[in-house]
Formats: sequence, C-alpha cells, structure tokens
Amino acid sequence: MNLLIKSATVVDPNSPFNQQVADILIEKGTITAIAKEIEAKGNVFDARGKYVIPGFFDLNCNIGELGLESKETLQSGTKAAAAGGFTGIALMPNTHPPVHSKAEVEYLSNRAKNNLVDVYPLGTISHKREGKDLAEMYDMYLSGAKAFTDGTRPVSDAGLMERALLYTKGFEALVFSYPEDPAIAGKAKVNEGEVSTLLGMKGIPSLAEELIVARDLYLAEYTDSKIHFSTISTTRSVELIREAKKKGIKVTCDVAAHHLVLSDQALMGFNSLYKVKPPLRTSADLKALIKGLNDGTIDAIVSQHTPHEIEFKDVEFEVAEYGMIGLQTAFSLALKAGLSLETIVQKLSVNPRNILSVEVPVITEGKPANVVVVDKNAEWHYNRGNNFSTSSNSPYLGQSLKGSVMLTCNNNQLFVSDK
Repeated sequence: MNLLIKSATVVDPNSPFNQQVADILIEKGTITAIAKEIEAKGNVFDARGKYVIPGFFDLNCNIGELGLESKETLQSGTKAAAAGGFTGIALMPNTHPPVHSKAEVEYLSNRAKNNLVDVYPLGTISHKREGKDLAEMYDMYLSGAKAFTDGTRPVSDAGLMERALLYTKGFEALVFSYPEDPAIAGKAKVNEGEVSTLLGMKGIPSLAEELIVARDLYLAEYTDSKIHFSTISTTRSVELIREAKKKGIKVTCDVAAHHLVLSDQALMGFNSLYKVKPPLRTSADLKALIKGLNDGTIDAIVSQHTPHEIEFKDVEFEVAEYGMIGLQTAFSLALKAGLSLETIVQKLSVNPRNILSVEVPVITEGKPANVVVVDKNAEWHYNRGNNFSTSSNSPYLGQSLKGSVMLTCNNNQLFVSDK
C-alpha cells in the first residue's frame, strides 16, 4: 500500500516534525519520506488544513466475541475502531466465557491477526470474574495479555486485590481497578443527587467509587505495585489520584469520553441510551474531569465502547442494560469537551500505549505508518449508514458532530472515510 499525504500539519510530541506542515510518503506500510514537497505517483490524499497524528489507542473496549457476537464481532468492532481513528484497542474480558485463561487470549489474538487495528485481549483478575480466586494470570500474560481486570465487575475482596497486585508485580503486568463498591452502589441506576431526586430514583453516591479508589491506592502503596483506575467519574476520585501521584504512588487512570460532555441532566427524559456505568455525574464533576486531563492527573481517554442489541436498550430505563457505543464518537466528544488537539493526542494516542507497555507510533522516516488524518473543524453526520458497529445504542446517532476522522492507516492497510 503506497500513499502520499499532502500538506498535513503533524501533531506528534515525539516526532521531529511536530507542528510542521509536510508531505508524508508511505510505501508498503512504512513512512519513507517526510518533506515540504514530495512528488509521487499513485494514491494522493490532500490533507491541506488537516492534521496527521499517531493512531488512537482505546484502553476500554467491549466487543461481543467470545460468545456474545450478536452484540459485536471482532470484524465489525475493528471496522468501527478504524472509522473512529483507533489503530489499537484493549478488549475487556466481559465476554461469555470471560477471558480467564490462555485459551481465550490466544483465540482472540489469532482471530484478530492481519487486521488494520491491533487488538490486545485483557485477562481477568479472578476466575470466571467471580471475585473469589485468582485467574491464570501468568499463563495469560505469556499468551499476550498485557493487563488484568474483571471488567465491569469490581473486585470487592481487598485481599484478592492485594494478591493480584503482588502476583502481577513479579512479571511487571498491570492491574486495572474498576472503582465501585457494590455494597454502597446497591441496585441504584443513576447518580445520587438533585436529578435522581427529581426522577424519583434511588441514586449511586460518589462515595461508592471513591471508597474503592482510596482502598486500592492504599493497596498499591503497600505492595509498591502499579495500578490503573478505569473510567473514574467523580471530583473526589480525581483529587485522590492527584494526591497519590504527588506521593509517588504508581497510579494511572482514564475517563470515558462521554463523561466529559454529558451530565446527569441528560437523564431527565428517561432515555436509556444515556444509561451508563459509572453513571453520568454532575456538571461539577465534568469540570473536575476536564481539569484533571489538562493538569495530567487523568492519563487517558477511553471510548468505553459497549454494544447492545436493541432489545436490551429500547426498554424501560430501570431494566435497560448499561453502556453506549463510542469508538466512532470519542474524538468528537474530546473536542466538544474543549480539549486541545495536542492534549487529545497525548490522552488518546501516546499515554494509553505507555500505560499498557505498547510501542508508541512516531511520525518520522523509517517508522511504520500508524497514523490518522483528522479535520478538527469539519462537521459530520453520524447515522446508521456510516455506523460500522453491529449495534446502534448511541445517543449521538442522527446528530451532527464536529471533528472528523478522514483516514486511518496501520499494518499496511488503509481506511478512508466517505463522510
């Protein structure tokens, strides 16, 4: 695959061409030349006024395989990822069966071979995600699992979390913590606050998240281990992690893109498309999350892509499943939150790979072409025609969004948008 990207502005903090307007020649999947003017025959993509950046990487992506292919297959999920500018995704083990042994890791890795999008299965912390006994983490690590998480199930047992941190420390793997205390959250469906009172619904207090953040920070400090918090959503969680980083605790964290732009006010119409976990919080929490991204407390943005069949979402709010699809809208939502393109590259391209110990792509000569061309000012209409996910559970379907992914290139393969 040969391609010449013309007159693009490079935004890559690791590139010697950062902030320069240049032509980029890609031959057989490798960047062979970057210069002010390159003459070449063949495929030419006019990127005048647009930006070329390293491909995005998603630390929190749910795809139905294994066992839940009616929600999403690897084929449709990676197509949606490419359309959203993602050239790498970490698969959550929320499958049936869960990814709790090397057999599942190897199956998914083999299924994802020769794809434009690099796929990294994450293994479970506990056997069957039951929170009782440790899973076969070292075997999964040897088979390619870079990190371990019980996905949407919090590890309630502090002793089990301590053992997981100590065990993975021996082979330098990473543990993801999903911070929610189920005893505090109970069966509530929305954030506890004014909106939950107006809706007449029992709420999940911020405390349910913050207790686990505090607990696992103590455990990480005690064991001198690395820990990553997945999809934090409250002001106090940001403060706790900020304080922990100042103390030198080895902690990283991410936030879901939709938590940067949606507050619990969106729930006033009881639209189940806005039912997510963690729940949508207050506008004050949104501001704290954005501040945390800008000051470096929050390391990454994730899509938390969670596909569902229509019968699981087009029902009463109380019984609807949690989650929305987000691979194709994450970039637009990050822009909508007011983040600069430089910050977005750091949070969507660079930091996620550093967290997972994956090689970070660099836009320079001699390196593999793992790039995305974006137009941050272009509007595009998200509809069923250009939604590549099998599922359609997104409140943004049918809406116009600002910030378009024009082209995605990786593994000597190309996706060009027709937006």
